[in-house]
Amino acid sequence: MPNIRFQALQAVLTRTIPETKAPSTKISDFFGANVFDIKKMKELLSKEAFNSIVNSIEKGETIPRDMAEQVATAMKSWALSKGATHYTHWFQPLTGTTAEKHDAFFEPTADGGAIEVFSGDALAQQEPDASSFPSGGIRNTFEARGYTAWDPSSPAFLMARTLCIPTVFVSYTGEALDYKVPLLKAVNALDKAAVDVCHYFDKGIEKVNASLGIEQEYFLVDIALFNARPDLYLTGRTLFGHMSAKNQQLEDHYFGSIPERVYAFMQDMETESLLLGIPLKTRHNEVAPSQFECAPIYEEINLAIDHNQLLMDLMDRIAKRHNFKVLLHEKPYAGINGSGKHNNWSMITNTGKNLLSPGKTPKNNLMFLTFFVNTIKAVYEHADLLRASIASVNNDHRLGANEAPPAIISIFLGSQLSELLDEIETSRISKKVKDEALLWQGIPKIPQILKDNTDRNRTSPFAFTGNKFELRAVGSSANSASPMTILNLIVADQLKKFKYDVDKLLKKGEKKDVALLIVIKKYIKESKNIRFEGNGYSDEWEKEAAQRGLSNFKTTPKALDAFISEKSEILYAENSVFTKREAHARHEILLEAFFKKLQIEARVIGELVMNVIIPCAIEYQSNLVASAKGLKDLGLDKSVYQVQLDIINKIAEHINFIKLNTDQMVAERKKANDIEDLREKAITYDEKVKSYFQPIRYHVDKLEQLVDDSLWPLPKFRELLFIK
Repeated sequence: MPNIRFQALQAVLTRTIPETKAPSTKISDFFGANVFDIKKMKELLSKEAFNSIVNSIEKGETIPRDMAEQVATAMKSWALSKGATHYTHWFQPLTGTTAEKHDAFFEPTADGGAIEVFSGDALAQQEPDASSFPSGGIRNTFEARGYTAWDPSSPAFLMARTLCIPTVFVSYTGEALDYKVPLLKAVNALDKAAVDVCHYFDKGIEKVNASLGIEQEYFLVDIALFNARPDLYLTGRTLFGHMSAKNQQLEDHYFGSIPERVYAFMQDMETESLLLGIPLKTRHNEVAPSQFECAPIYEEINLAIDHNQLLMDLMDRIAKRHNFKVLLHEKPYAGINGSGKHNNWSMITNTGKNLLSPGKTPKNNLMFLTFFVNTIKAVYEHADLLRASIASVNNDHRLGANEAPPAIISIFLGSQLSELLDEIETSRISKKVKDEALLWQGIPKIPQILKDNTDRNRTSPFAFTGNKFELRAVGSSANSASPMTILNLIVADQLKKFKYDVDKLLKKGEKKDVALLIVIKKYIKESKNIRFEGNGYSDEWEKEAAQRGLSNFKTTPKALDAFISEKSEILYAENSVFTKREAHARHEILLEAFFKKLQIEARVIGELVMNVIIPCAIEYQSNLVASAKGLKDLGLDKSVYQVQLDIINKIAEHINFIKLNTDQMVAERKKANDIEDLREKAITYDEKVKSYFQPIRYHVDKLEQLVDDSLWPLPKFRELLFIK
């Protein structure tokens, strides 16, 4: 049988670039064309029905059944006019991907014909099988009923002739079985808490939305090379592979010229995204070879996360048109940069003010400091929970290496802002001056200081970047709803505590601004240990972080403990985001996903070692044996074939090590499978099974360097990374 690697390489060399064409040269002509958005609803709905939708989105009011019927009728007419034949409730179960079940619009009639039907009930609610999705024990197989319910705040869209309706997913007994429900609860909690605090400064503020911009990193690889790597298509990452002689050390890929074939894919992806209302703005080469990034304009957080989930699906679909495979795994290739999903988060009022952007007056700067410092305090108080929210087996490979942030949660502010907070902490608050501008001399400086504040720290997991915080620790394949639920929740909780502390001082007779400053100073001092401006990769920081009392959970199973700690359960209960049952269910789901992915990787390693790697090495070893024997039979001196003998011995050493350690790994895996406690099982997989992966890989990669290139069956890193 021909070597599949060389068949794949031949396929890559014969690729042609598909022609891509946008509907118009002006993006504004077709942006959102496949979205049933506010503009289309205003055109197609009655004024009463339209106002009902707007009130639902802005105020959370329930949409009356008769209004839902009007929306369904208009939505169906629009979808049919665009060629749709089916509809689906599009939701985000705890698998980490999206889910959908398509139903046709048509229904047969009594006279043997058919009509297109779509009711308000079908729009508002569906019943998928809840038992077939991860539930952490909330649902049993014999208790299958679950509900998807329409989320009006995220507009319906058309994809592949199917009307997709964003929905939430809950169990028959009401527990959340998805990522969207707790996110919406956390966002609502933030809205209420932030508005209450905003009223210290502006009584006209009625709503605060969390804003999010998600930078999506990814790798591209030719589909033929991908299919020739069982480890890639079964686990998402290469379990073996010696690093290419040239990788990212020349730093010549970042922001470099985009390869023509990749550029065609990007154009195609962007066109489809823009048609679906995803406001992609930026594209560029990333640091590692064959690594790229796309980023949208900021949106309301719920919509931004829906769009990112949709984008990942789109990327995979469109890549196939171009004979590519998108790799969203956090670390598909060892030894070079992994991929993240940088979450740029801020808070925007209904008056258009960014609460994390300094203003030009002392009043606006005091408002900025309030939300800025409360965010820092929130992350300090709940750093372990934020770490748990980004934990996964994939992200464990990435955190702390090749420009990814470490597992220690810290906050980078830049030297100027950090010095400003230090100054505020030690400044004296004057309670007697009448001129507001003189109340505290530190505040008016902020706009001037921020003007040239462009510091960056790629080793920081949570960094302030001018008018937003960037959570850089989120993995590229993750659903951002998980960390964003926690971030919005902890900031909401902290703002409630801030208001309580300020109001207590006001009741004692303190002036409002003085009370605000007293509490801000207190929070700056209390949260100081979370701030770090140095190198997050250094051993010194790890030691210093421990002295500061900061946690360092390097692996997921132990990091996830924070998700169900007593402190977290109080947080959930006080803000009505998770019930205790929901939190424990998610903890179980995350642990189960962790060990199952390691279980799959261990099995793939075992199969590849026994069925591919060792047979290949033995074949080359046999060739060398025949060569050495032939030279010996000719009566030549041993020195003539000593090189062959040396390589034969080296191959034997590597094969023996690989076989012995693979057998031991399999034995440990079988022991781990017998453990019933999920946390213990996940930890055992992490410490007892995963510990064999790297030693086995080392010796396989050594064989890759020894074995005849024409025999090696797996595409090599130089081919995966550089042949496009």
